[in-house]
Amino acid sequence: MPHKIAIIGLGKIAIDQHVPSILANGDFELAAIVSGRRATVHDLPSFRTQEELYEAMPDVKLVAICTPPAGGRFETTRAALLAGRDVLIEKPPAATLGEIAELAAIATAERRVLFTTWHSRFNPAVEEARRLLAGRRLHRLEVDWREDVRRWHPGQAWIWQPGGFGVFDPGINALSIVTEIMPEAIFVAAAKLEVPANRQTPIGAEVTFSTADPVPGSRLTAIFDWRQEGEQSWTISAETTEGTRLVLTEGGAKLAVNGDVVVDKPPEEYPRIYTMLAQLLAEGRSHVDVRPLRLVADAFLVGDRQSTDPFDD
Repeated sequence: MPHKIAIIGLGKIAIDQHVPSILANGDFELAAIVSGRRATVHDLPSFRTQEELYEAMPDVKLVAICTPPAGGRFETTRAALLAGRDVLIEKPPAATLGEIAELAAIATAERRVLFTTWHSRFNPAVEEARRLLAGRRLHRLEVDWREDVRRWHPGQAWIWQPGGFGVFDPGINALSIVTEIMPEAIFVAAAKLEVPANRQTPIGAEVTFSTADPVPGSRLTAIFDWRQEGEQSWTISAETTEGTRLVLTEGGAKLAVNGDVVVDKPPEEYPRIYTMLAQLLAEGRSHVDVRPLRLVADAFLVGDRQSTDPFDD
């Protein structure tokens, strides 16, 4: 029997990615929506609260939480786990490291499956990049992640508020790839955060990374910018000490090695997320990874905050 699943929070990412991925996967049956606005899709039952859902449809034992990380996601996830539901969480999994640590502990105590998803990792070229870098040492790492906030987040005020991540909302996608493909642990050594004078979170950031045993003369950096007009850029370049150069483009969908394209496939992020979710449920196993969130938290912790021009939608 397919797992009956409800989506909590019917925003853009849920409509564009979660709904079609669930409908296309025979392991799941999309059974209901939880939305404060009573929004729905495909004429599915819609509930204002998850408590109403659980009372009306007790056979729905799985939820996908797609609400913003700040302003209630922790409480929503905690309530779902304590109500005996398995949980998939859209990225980032929580507003703070403390919150996700508590949720992981609750999932273990309640014997529920908790899956923190990082969708960019599921692009087809990421696994090949990880395989090629395994056991190597890096001389260079360059992350260039530039996009237009007005294009991708029009009118979304929460991204500029405390807990909204600012430019790290897309930037954490790059960091999820970096932490997946890096052959060793990576740390934030320094950061510059450009914060609009009328906002709380950065619109641009430059981050320098280090490792426990860095290669002499190595340089590991990232640039995140939300002011990019025209062509958008989602690129990660890595060069090993042996001189092999890998370039991931299109957010991880395409990989070139020493100039030759070795992977170039359409994005399959969310369908592959739900394939992994089915495996975790079959095994009764959680998958909680906080490494990308930790890098963002450390960038805020050590970052040099610099005021920049006000930003208005």
